[in-house]
Amino acid sequence: MTLPIESFSEEFDPSFKIFHELMAKKVREILLVSTPYDAWIMEEDCRLSERIIHEYRGLNLSNPPRFTWVSTAEDALAALDKKKFDLVITMLHLADMDAFGLGQEIKKKDPDLPVILLTHSALPSNESSRVFTQPPGIDRTFVWSGDTDILVSLVKSAEDRMNVAYDTESAGIRVILFVEDSPVYISTLLPVLYRELVTQTQSVLEEGLNEEHRLLTMRARPKILVARNFEEANNLYEAYEPYVLGVISDVRFPRNNKLDDNAGVSFLAKIKKDRFDIPLLLTSSESSNAAKAATIPASFVDKNSASLISEVRSFFLEQLGFGDFVFRMPDGREVSRASNTRSLEKLLHIIPRESFRYHTGRNDFSRWLFARTEITLASKVRPIRDVDFSSIDNHRQYLISIIQARRSRRQKGVVVNFEAGEFDLDTEFFKIGTGSLGGKARGLAFVSSLLQRLPAIHKKFEKVNILIPQTMVITTEGFDTFVEQNDLKGFSKSDAPDEEIAAAFCKAAFPQWIADDLKAYLASITYPLAVRSSSLLEDAQFRAYAGLYWTYMLPNDHPDLGTRLAQLINAIKLVYASTYFQSPKAFSRRVGQRTEEEKMAVIIQQLVGERYNDYFYPTISGVAQSHNYYPFSKMQPEEGIATVALGLGKTVMEGEKALRFSPKYPQILPQRTTVDDILENSQRFFFSLKMGGPYPELGINEDANLAKREVDDVTEEPPMKMLASTYIPEEHRMRDTTSIPGYRVLTFAQVLKYDLFPLAGLLSDVLQIGAEGMGCPVELEFSVNWPSEQKRKPEFALLQLRPMTARAELGKVEISQADFSRAFCHSFHALGNAEKSDMADILYVKPDIFDAARTMDIAREIGELNSGLLHQGKKYLLVGPGRWGSADRWLGIPVSWAEICGVGAMVETSSPELRAEPSQGSHFFHNISTLGINYVTVSDNGEDFLNWDWLTSLPIANKTTFVAHVNLGKPFVLKVDGRSSRCVMYIEQ
Repeated sequence: MTLPIESFSEEFDPSFKIFHELMAKKVREILLVSTPYDAWIMEEDCRLSERIIHEYRGLNLSNPPRFTWVSTAEDALAALDKKKFDLVITMLHLADMDAFGLGQEIKKKDPDLPVILLTHSALPSNESSRVFTQPPGIDRTFVWSGDTDILVSLVKSAEDRMNVAYDTESAGIRVILFVEDSPVYISTLLPVLYRELVTQTQSVLEEGLNEEHRLLTMRARPKILVARNFEEANNLYEAYEPYVLGVISDVRFPRNNKLDDNAGVSFLAKIKKDRFDIPLLLTSSESSNAAKAATIPASFVDKNSASLISEVRSFFLEQLGFGDFVFRMPDGREVSRASNTRSLEKLLHIIPRESFRYHTGRNDFSRWLFARTEITLASKVRPIRDVDFSSIDNHRQYLISIIQARRSRRQKGVVVNFEAGEFDLDTEFFKIGTGSLGGKARGLAFVSSLLQRLPAIHKKFEKVNILIPQTMVITTEGFDTFVEQNDLKGFSKSDAPDEEIAAAFCKAAFPQWIADDLKAYLASITYPLAVRSSSLLEDAQFRAYAGLYWTYMLPNDHPDLGTRLAQLINAIKLVYASTYFQSPKAFSRRVGQRTEEEKMAVIIQQLVGERYNDYFYPTISGVAQSHNYYPFSKMQPEEGIATVALGLGKTVMEGEKALRFSPKYPQILPQRTTVDDILENSQRFFFSLKMGGPYPELGINEDANLAKREVDDVTEEPPMKMLASTYIPEEHRMRDTTSIPGYRVLTFAQVLKYDLFPLAGLLSDVLQIGAEGMGCPVELEFSVNWPSEQKRKPEFALLQLRPMTARAELGKVEISQADFSRAFCHSFHALGNAEKSDMADILYVKPDIFDAARTMDIAREIGELNSGLLHQGKKYLLVGPGRWGSADRWLGIPVSWAEICGVGAMVETSSPELRAEPSQGSHFFHNISTLGINYVTVSDNGEDFLNWDWLTSLPIANKTTFVAHVNLGKPFVLKVDGRSSRCVMYIEQ
């Protein structure tokens, strides 16, 4: 059973599915036809392109259009033959044809292509008359005085025209009619209207919505349709009457091809007669027309008023429903006001019946909801009347119930602003602050939204509670405040040791507004917490900073609230401090980022697991990837890979002994084909959280509260009984049970062979969903908790989802027989896809004196040689035994990123002293794959080889006790075929 993204449930939020389809037609390519002088003024003097981009970003509008400039009508027509354009803007005077003639020629080619006439000033009377009669070649005329606002407006106006028919019919999008015949006043007022429309739409977006919802909601903003005569205005009104939110009209404009001094008054009076609930605004350059507006009745604005913009803003706020909902009595007296649907829902319980009846009779509730793009809800509210209910109170209760149901659906899978006085503990995702969530929290929020949209996965695995642990995020605003008020920014550029940075951050004052919210939160929860980093760049696509920042686990069980708060704040400070530690700085330099631009959000997350005596840990933790770099047997790369361990995920993330399997083939375990293999490779240690005190002072050691324990010590605890098998020495046999005497060995057989918990199936589906949702291969961190109480469902918790870099889809790399015959290194176990010759230096661990007990010393020596090569700007090949970057020094050399930040490729050789299977789930592995650093494993069987005799015979340029540096004199060739995972390295003859 597959669970494609298309199966998203409409129960989650039907309007957002519709929003994806709105504004489908965009103005992406604009043909600008002007003299070279006009083009120069636009680009050099007015910085047109630059200001357009700036304007779009300022309004949170996506995809600014691209301009193509030509200087003649002939070139314009030729350009239209070669390329598809969405809009043509032409200046009035061209060298070979005037704008009107060009427009007519364009319409012959494409009658639907909008052609906009742009002039520097009001047209002369003879040309103005041509505009008045609207020649067929010109759709609109605008006067440009050097302000980019008008250019944004004409693009938005064109897009509104393109999309209005579909968007109103499919999603009920509202329409604002703007009737004006003067190009001068259109050019003055239209930018004002669009700026107010976008600004007010942004300001009314529900605070609980996430960024995805905000961007989609912007697509549902009302559209502005411009008409310049009575007939056009009337046609638009009749076409879109059910969707009209408001009308803004001039007094004098053409009617029956004659200028009518009263056309606007007649038009608005007609609308008022048809629809009493549509707000109307009459505009005029003559203040005496205010009296005519009063007879309609309609609001009035003097075009010459010094406060024109503020008066238009007032109309948006007070009449169209973009401001607070102001509860009034029938005599106009204000009773109360609501700023959002939550406060509206609360106030509906207590406002007087007279006020409720007053607003329902005017359709005020539905109009206010429409302005907030609550189209589904507003459409339910608008048609109902008091007569549809037995009493006013029943009507009121119905309105409250549908608003409440709507809000409840919106909260699911959404990041909600934390409010100390009234937060709901059933909410799974809170945030404090207005900044960014950071990369890790964004991925988590995305997973949360996916789970809510996919009821099919919950139905398929109905015996499992699939969840996101309750999460609180302190946004980057908290980091900015903390760093600025304590003057800590200087550490971003300093070479201070990590210990000094940590000490300075721990001594610094913590923002009180964050502390107050955290105290309120801790007062309501007593479960253990994970305090995780979530920097701006963490888990970003193609440049993910995985595992470079600190994570702290807190028992959160001290009887004193103040002590628990102090422990939490200290952990947050240390996560902040890790932003400026040496490993992240080294990684930033490698990817071309500046540390001073990095910002840190912090995730405070419920720790998944159970308490067993004085320790807390989950049954299983692990990492799964949708792309397997090292497939074997009948596995395919796209089927993914998972690595699991007993206890907290630190075992997997730091590359210690754990179990790898394919979710597609969970019983194919090549590292465990014999009893001896199982005994050799099974997990020996696991991590758990110490509970009940004593509570050590947190410092640079992020493991202060953790205990690394032997699995032999917990054989009687439920997780071990569930996951272990029994070794019977007399028979040299493994039995998949713990109900018989013998030595317990972690095999996960009950899960992988007998499906006691459907882990393989869950991982397959979630990886597929995540990869489709992110549009790239993904990596998932998860935990499984088998509860002590039988009534509770077992839990599958998604802790993190991040994009991973699968480079095998890049250009094809050919490895020939000639390449193989001259290779000094060959492997069928290589990561990445590459053909490069940018390294002439090799660092290798001397095989003759390698000592597995000295791997930490070897890591330090590599760091020293790395610094020298980094200073010279030289990448290098790193060769050595065992798993690079493993936290377990008995599995490989535990180098940190700072110690190898100049590396270009890595070779892992086999050693009888170090036996480690590939660790794709580690943070170290994730970071090198992100950077495109090729990782090559040379096994001791098959056709893999490294020519040690050749390598050790080369002249040594530099050396330490355990490591040698050689320079080849010229770069060697490295080829990796990502499709076959094959690699060769050779020197070009």
